[in-house]
Amino acid sequence: MARPIMLQGTMSNVGKSYLTAALCRIFKQDGYSAAPFKSQNMALNSYITADGLEMGRAQAMQAQAAGIEPSVLMNPVLLKPTTDVGSQVIVNGKARGNMKARDYFRHKTALMPEILDAYRKLSDAHDILVIEGAGSPVELNLKADDIVNMGLAQAVRSPVLLIGDINCGGIFAQLLGTLSLLEPQERSLVKGLIVNQFRGDASLFADGVHILEERGNCPVLGVVPYVHADIEDEDSLSHKLEASAVTGCIDIAVIRLPHISNFTDFDVLTQYDGVSVRYVSRYEALGTPDLCILPGTKSTIADLRWLRTSGLETALLRLHDTPIFGICGGYQMLGTRISDPAFAEGGGEVQGLGLLPGETVFSPDKHQSQVQGVLPAISDGFWSCLSGAKYEGYEVHMGRTPGGCLCAKGNTAGSYIHGIFDTAECAGALVRALYDRKGLHFDGTAIDRKAYREAQFDILADAVRKALDMDKIYRILEDGI
Repeated sequence: MARPIMLQGTMSNVGKSYLTAALCRIFKQDGYSAAPFKSQNMALNSYITADGLEMGRAQAMQAQAAGIEPSVLMNPVLLKPTTDVGSQVIVNGKARGNMKARDYFRHKTALMPEILDAYRKLSDAHDILVIEGAGSPVELNLKADDIVNMGLAQAVRSPVLLIGDINCGGIFAQLLGTLSLLEPQERSLVKGLIVNQFRGDASLFADGVHILEERGNCPVLGVVPYVHADIEDEDSLSHKLEASAVTGCIDIAVIRLPHISNFTDFDVLTQYDGVSVRYVSRYEALGTPDLCILPGTKSTIADLRWLRTSGLETALLRLHDTPIFGICGGYQMLGTRISDPAFAEGGGEVQGLGLLPGETVFSPDKHQSQVQGVLPAISDGFWSCLSGAKYEGYEVHMGRTPGGCLCAKGNTAGSYIHGIFDTAECAGALVRALYDRKGLHFDGTAIDRKAYREAQFDILADAVRKALDMDKIYRILEDGI
C-alpha cells in the first residue's frame, strides 16, 4: 500500500501540476516507485493510454516524470468543457455523456466509489502516491461533498502540502487566508506550506517565511524559484496561449479557438532555434505567418462558427500560398462540411472551409487509440516534406472523416493524430521545409521529443529538490496523518 502525500493550492494555476511532476521525479530518482493521482480533472488537454482510455494530459505528463506508463487509474474522472455551463464527463477513461454543471454537482458523489477503487488499485502497485488537488480547497459554496481536495484527503488519509504562488502577489492572503477558512479537521491535515515561483534572491523572503510560520502555525517547507523548465501546461490558463510577438525568422500562428484542446501538440516546434509559435484570436493579429495551424477543439461546429464571425476564416482564405495544417477538430474544419445528426456535440450542420476534400459526420461513439506508422507519400505541394516520415501519437475524436492518417491538397493538410510532430523526423522535416521556403538554411538538428522531455523533468526536479526540505517531506510521508 503506497504512502500518500497531497498537493493543494490556494487557487488555480499556482503550480500544483508542476510540483506534482517534480516530486514524482524526485521520488523516482531516490529509488521509489511513485505515481500521480488526481481524482477529478477539468481540462481540454487529454491523453490516450496504451489501452485506448482517455485521461488528463497533466497526469500523463506526471507519470512520464515518474518513469511509468500513464494509466487511467491516475485520473478516474475527467471533465472536458463543451460550453460555459457544461462538460463531457469521462469516467475511467470512457465518456458517459454531457452534463450541465448543476447536474454534475448533484451527481459527483456517486462517483466516489469509482474514484476510491482507482486509488486503491494504484496504491497497491506503488510506494508513493503524489495526489494533486484542484483549484482551491476553500471555495465555500462548492465544498459540500468534495471529491478532489479535502474530501479526498480525508477519505484516503493523506497529509496535505499547501501551495501559494508568490509571483501572483498576495502570498500571505493566499496561504494564511486559506488556512483560516479550513475546518479544524481539514486544517489538521496540512503539514506544510510551499511558496512557489519566487523570482530573485529567496533569502530576501526570510522574514516572510517567519511570518507565515508564526501566523499559520505551520512549517514552510521551501521557497521554490521560478523554474525555467519546458514542461507541458495543463489547460487554457497557460501563459503560452497569450498573444506574443514574432521573435524568430519562422513565424507559426496557431488559431486560439474558444474551446482549444491539446495545444501541447505544438510545444515541440518551440524547441527549434529561429521558430516562433504564437496564438492568434483576432483576425488583425494573424498577419502573414509562414505556417498557420488550426488546432484541436472540444466543440468543432461552435468554434468553426466563431472562426467565421471573428473574421479569421476570411483572413485564412486570403493567405493563399501559406501552408495550413489542421489537427483533429482543426482538420475537420478544413473539409467541405461537418454534420452532427446524433447531437454528439450539440447537433447541427455547417459548411467547412473547403480547403480539403471530405465531409465529417459526428456519432456518439468516440474514437480513441494510440497510433504509429509511416506517413504516406505526397507527390506535390508543401506537405510533401512529410512523405515517409515516422510518426506516433494518439487519436481522440467523435467525428469520422475519410483521408487516412494524413490528408493533403496543395499547401493544406490535416490529420487526426495528436503529437504528430513529436517525432524528430516529422518536426525536423517541417522546420527544414519552412526554412527552405524562405530561402534560408537550417543548420540545426532534429530534436527527439522524448529525450528533451526527460531532460526538462530533471531540470525541474533538481531546482525543486534544492528549494524544498525533502527530509521533512519524507518524514511527513512516514508519519502520515
